[in-house]
Amino acid sequence: MELKALNLNKIFLTSINIGAGIFILSLLSCGRDSGVHDASGTFEATEIVVSSEVSGKIIELNVNEGDTVAGGSVVGQIDTIQLFLRKKQLLATVRALEARRPEVRKQIAAIEEQITTQTREKERVERLIKADAATRKQLDDITSSISILEKQLEAQRSTLKNTSGGITEDASALMIQVEQINDQLQRSRITSPIKGTVLVKYAEAGEVTGAGKPLFKVADINNMQLKAYMTSDLLTTTRLNQSVKVFADFGEEEEREYDGKIIWISDKAEFTPKTIQTKDERANLVYAVKISVKNDGYLKIGMYGGAEIVK
Repeated sequence: MELKALNLNKIFLTSINIGAGIFILSLLSCGRDSGVHDASGTFEATEIVVSSEVSGKIIELNVNEGDTVAGGSVVGQIDTIQLFLRKKQLLATVRALEARRPEVRKQIAAIEEQITTQTREKERVERLIKADAATRKQLDDITSSISILEKQLEAQRSTLKNTSGGITEDASALMIQVEQINDQLQRSRITSPIKGTVLVKYAEAGEVTGAGKPLFKVADINNMQLKAYMTSDLLTTTRLNQSVKVFADFGEEEEREYDGKIIWISDKAEFTPKTIQTKDERANLVYAVKISVKNDGYLKIGMYGGAEIVK
């Protein structure tokens, strides 16, 4: 009987130790829960899908996944031979039009010379009339001749002006087409709109592409944003351009701290995304914020992180 009682005491003490252990673990667990960040979410970056602006064969595309490209740098070229030949044809047509442009000064010189001669003759006849050496009819004939020549000169100038104006308009229309081709030639050069890192390459040199077809994706991973979610009670202490402490989750309780700044606050409440909180907490309405963070090379797109509001 004494042996049986001793065994019961051992079992009782063991139960007490297990219970105490569970209680301590629960306290530690509660302690960890109390350290949950004010907001949590995932890191994002400004991603841009660079697409072809014209159709044609890709002559070169000098980017690979992981490459760093400068903003505005030319990284590829689409075939432009047909565009170049079309431009040469238009410029040749413009030169041909300009060659047919009338030289107004030369074409009216003869009529102007006749008017000058007749004007001198009119002055001579007027002097002769004063000396009774010429008749009034001679003066009238010369005056009529001058009037006819002046009308011919006016008509000639009008004709030449219209001809020259028509050539100018035709040449202007062709030059607009040349400018359109210049724009297409410019768009045939593949450029990176931002400084960043190539994430995905969708095409290769030698392929035929079309307008709007994706070529590669580039992202500015030097300047990341943490898109996090916080409850409405924190909005009263949150404002744009406010400094916050950002923590990147590297797993196994390893975190790295960064300085951040709030650059966007949603004006609409939403349910917390299921990847951020537990099932029970998804029923709570939260507000999304974006926090800019300078990347030291360790932050990755999609990595989990948290933020604490700097009071």
